[in-house]
Amino acid sequence: MSLAPPTDRLDAILARHDIVTATLNAAPDGDTIVALSRELSELEGVAAAIRAYRAMEENLQGLQAMVEDPDPEMRALAHDEMPRAREDLERAVQGLRFMLLPKDEADEKSAILEIRAGTGGDEAALFAGDLFRMYARYAELKGWRVEIISESAGTAGGYKEIVAEIKGRGVFARLKFESGVHRVQRVPDTETQGRIHTSAATVAVLPEAEAVDIAVNDADLKIETMRAQGAGGQHVNKTESAIRVTHLPSGIVVFVQEERSQHKNRARAMTLLRSRLYDAERTRKDAARAADRKAQVGSGDRSERIRTYNFPQGRITDHRINLTLYKLEEVLAGGALDEVIDALVTEHQAAQLAAEGMA
Repeated sequence: MSLAPPTDRLDAILARHDIVTATLNAAPDGDTIVALSRELSELEGVAAAIRAYRAMEENLQGLQAMVEDPDPEMRALAHDEMPRAREDLERAVQGLRFMLLPKDEADEKSAILEIRAGTGGDEAALFAGDLFRMYARYAELKGWRVEIISESAGTAGGYKEIVAEIKGRGVFARLKFESGVHRVQRVPDTETQGRIHTSAATVAVLPEAEAVDIAVNDADLKIETMRAQGAGGQHVNKTESAIRVTHLPSGIVVFVQEERSQHKNRARAMTLLRSRLYDAERTRKDAARAADRKAQVGSGDRSERIRTYNFPQGRITDHRINLTLYKLEEVLAGGALDEVIDALVTEHQAAQLAAEGMA
């Protein structure tokens, strides 16, 4: 049977669950209620799984004792029940091991999605548009909300660059492995010889940071207002509603002009800036684990080619886990993207188990 988590760790989780429950029942102040309620929601499932595991363990021990019973009927009953009891306990242990894996604190957050056309000119911009529609449809299927923060249209369609906010619980957990270079192989509409062209787009998925996640000092900001620009550079309004924010210590610059309101553009620019700063800090902290992450499902390096979309063969291949699906249209429609994401999450969890010595 798989190695069960240490007893003292399970005891500590149950003890913490009891303390949090008792504290909430004592009606603390509002801020404490919010913090402890969030912690309790995370502990509830684990505590229930621990209790179920221990009940199954006791049941199996009882059956093992019955094997020695002088009554032949009791012994026969124990022999009949033990295989199923062992299977139930094995499933409980496996479930607990996954539940106790280290959690990414950003998993429950919303996300900032950035897509930029790479090599390939107009075809790369069209592909960037295809990728954005794929994620937008996937978000719709999940009940998430997508709001465009900034966009730069391609000359023949699609996007040179598009940045969007995807709001919902657990968005980052599902999309975080999408960061990297996505490559497309297809025959462009303008190709008269039927030759397959290869182009690429870069995807970055950042956890959306709130003010409590990252402190931004106003003295570190250079904020400029200007008129919003349309395609070709013409003014699309006569007021200075567009906002450009420069974070002086890091050199990060964000520009937002989608809203007519300067106030709304500033709020969105600050959301995007905080998320980029938060992502940079996460990357810095993860540097020590970079080798482990690369062995899992990629380093998160946005220059790394992670996936190929081959239109002539209707094939999508994720190079990090050697996954190939002949469901290109279904994936681009958003419906089959879960198959790719689930495989990436499973691979990541397996690598985590190995790193924790629980494989």
